[in-house]
Amino acid sequence: MAYSDFKLASLKQKFSLIIDEDVQLFVTTPQIPVSAWLTETLQETLSLALAINTEKVRSELLIAPILVELRKQTGRTVSLFSGVEFSVDATQGLNGVCDYIISQSSEQLFISAPILIIFEAKNEDIKGGFPQCIAAMIAAQRFNEQENKRIPVIHGVVTTGTNWRFLQLEATTVRVDSREYYIDNVEKIMGILTSITGLPVASKTL
Repeated sequence: MAYSDFKLASLKQKFSLIIDEDVQLFVTTPQIPVSAWLTETLQETLSLALAINTEKVRSELLIAPILVELRKQTGRTVSLFSGVEFSVDATQGLNGVCDYIISQSSEQLFISAPILIIFEAKNEDIKGGFPQCIAAMIAAQRFNEQENKRIPVIHGVVTTGTNWRFLQLEATTVRVDSREYYIDNVEKIMGILTSITGLPVASKTL
């Protein structure tokens, strides 16, 4: 079994999860201006990604530039990993590949704790990505604990590149934001992502 094998019902039962879908996690989070680089990049890539419309292209042309911008916004004090094997406990099904991982460290040679955000990229089915994302969030929670760098809340994102849904895992409670955010308001998405890191925004972005 791996992250991608879980269904929401079996995941809830196996890990005794409480799932709260009636929350708005970031409605008051302020927007953060993005760099001219990201604005120009998305102007070039958005129509192309929608025309090709594959999960891989959406990931490379839409999600990756936003996460690179996040790294710049936080003064390159977070690390970004893409398509990496993240196996924490294969006996529990907590193993497999994560589309993107953000860690609160500038170290890029290997994943180091604490892991802050798990991203699951989906082509069109946002809700279908919830079980895999939640399973990887549980793995991140346990990974942080094993490294003695426990943080109270693990965040997750399921995104098509154009549509973004945010999740939180605290102890055994999973909160799924009832709101969906869209790439036409990338400043709001960037505000949410930077708030999750808990790091100050760099004074300048390239």
